[in-house]
Amino acid sequence: MAIHLSNTNFQEEVIDSTVPVLVDFWAEWCGPCKAIGPLIEQLSEEVSGQAKVGKLNVDEARDLSVKYGVRSIPFLLFFKNGEVKDQIVGANVTKDQLKARLLALA
Repeated sequence: MAIHLSNTNFQEEVIDSTVPVLVDFWAEWCGPCKAIGPLIEQLSEEVSGQAKVGKLNVDEARDLSVKYGVRSIPFLLFFKNGEVKDQIVGANVTKDQLKARLLALA
């Protein structure tokens, strides 16, 4: 199950994480976001223990969206040691591609 990220837990779950984290910036009204939602959930189970996967609703956390330069969604950021190491914009990506990029940071 992907972690529900918010302004409250972002520091703890993402920035202070000891494992790589994939953050999915999404919104309820975004069709492509909903399309890759199940893929994100599956990935979170597959990398459990090696990495973390979280979802951040851009409508609930506008300041974080602005901080990370989110201009279109879905917007996927890969974090390691609190820093952005990689990004993917859009839903044209497979679970295996996401998994490979995330575990490459582990």
